[in-house]
Amino acid sequence: MSAKQSGQSQNKKRVASSKAEHELVFLFDVDNTLFDNDRMSSDLFGHIGRAFGAAARQRYLEIYEELRKELGYADYLGAIERYRMEKMHDPRFLSVSNWLIEYPFAKRVFPGAHDAVEQCRRWGKAAILSDGDAVFQPRKVEQAGLWKGFGGNVLIFVHKERELDWVEKFYPAKHYVMVDDKLRLLAAIKEIWKDRVTTVFVQQGHYAADKAANAKYAAADFSIRRIADLLQMKKSDFLPMKRAASQGA
Repeated sequence: MSAKQSGQSQNKKRVASSKAEHELVFLFDVDNTLFDNDRMSSDLFGHIGRAFGAAARQRYLEIYEELRKELGYADYLGAIERYRMEKMHDPRFLSVSNWLIEYPFAKRVFPGAHDAVEQCRRWGKAAILSDGDAVFQPRKVEQAGLWKGFGGNVLIFVHKERELDWVEKFYPAKHYVMVDDKLRLLAAIKEIWKDRVTTVFVQQGHYAADKAANAKYAAADFSIRRIADLLQMKKSDFLPMKRAASQGA
């Protein structure tokens, strides 16, 4: 084993040794699960179009999609930087970064989201498990009031379904609940954790509305129309033995 691998192994052991196992850990996605990211994106694209014209909006969208395919997540600031490299001598576009950083994130948290999180925190540990970059995504989570709402329990990866070992190290649990608007990710996590996880599909946003894409994946354990519907559920709904008995009745 190399020195680097040995160091990583020791880090994981230290993390694991400092965490007690919880009965339930609730993991929440952010974009279009707790936070109306579609609305924020629409506001951004509309702002660019109004301020700089339709051509600028179209080019930014093209760059944004290129980066999303390259990185695996939406990189709004990275797309601004790449557009800037093409328009280096148009300093007006620099103002878009300020507009985005100062966006009223708290206004885009879905109704009932904070209450749903608080309810889950009474039942077990609750944490954010999100994909995203290392600058804008934490800013969004913090300014939206979600960082505080989760008591600082925030994980942001590039591909969260590939980081479940680390999730277990940070938040060891007998059972997990994953709440997400992307059925693809819920299916991938279910494939890995199997009966150790209860998946909750929140049917909000454009990913959830893509019926053709979602038809490729197994249904989640639960589907709810909006995040506030979580308030109608009980702790026992998520406990594996009780859920299995209920489904077999």
